[in-house]
Amino acid sequence: MVKKILSVAACVLVLLFIYSPILLLVVYSFTEATVIGQWTGFSFGLYGDLFRDSDIMGILFNTIWLALVAAVLSTILGTAGAIGIFYSRRKVAKPLQAVSQIPVINAEIVTAIALALLFSMVMLYRTYFSLIIGHMVLCTPFVVLSVMPKLKQMDPNMYEAALDLGASPRQALFKVVIPQAFTGILSGFMLSITLSLDDYIVTAFTKPETFDTISTYVYNAVKNGTNSSTPALRALSALIFVVMIAAVLLLNLRARKHTKKEGAR
Repeated sequence: MVKKILSVAACVLVLLFIYSPILLLVVYSFTEATVIGQWTGFSFGLYGDLFRDSDIMGILFNTIWLALVAAVLSTILGTAGAIGIFYSRRKVAKPLQAVSQIPVINAEIVTAIALALLFSMVMLYRTYFSLIIGHMVLCTPFVVLSVMPKLKQMDPNMYEAALDLGASPRQALFKVVIPQAFTGILSGFMLSITLSLDDYIVTAFTKPETFDTISTYVYNAVKNGTNSSTPALRALSALIFVVMIAAVLLLNLRARKHTKKEGAR
């Protein structure tokens, strides 16, 4: 009993250590004080300022648009790559899987500088093309990592069995393989959105001069310290945190229901 209490207490302390800065930000989004640490009374004023600020709304649209485009393309590319690796021969699959994980363990600043140099060479530096490709390079390896475990749980002979039963390769892919890996694909998509939303380094090195995302806008606002929208960013951060928590909970509930259905079968 004591051991269980100590383990729960340790988990709670770790979670408090991780989330206390975010919780502090959420709390101070309900006061109009310009500096965190000063409380001028409970108010929804920052949320009103947020939705009245056309610049922040435009930047929020840019960020969501970029995250969705990058996530969709990364999910398609990462899923295709994971399926290709899974059905390759072992001598080919292992090196391919190792190479696909390099961007995950590589320092993001190295990736950003390499992309900047590459796009400078081909005259595509600081364009929308370089921005989207940069986010795809960042997100695609995580899609591969999300899809591969689901493919490994699947019977590798199911694809050949579908072909033997008269299905075309396309039908076998979309009716057998992809449904089996769907939860991994969905996880990779959500992870890609999260990575794209909060990325600063790759975005700063590849974006057009006139384009800003939340991360670059917040960095510049905090660095300069003169932007009148800075307090409203606390409300924006709180909303993003709540939305992401809700998305994670919904995904977990969906995955649990899917597991129960599979278990019932």
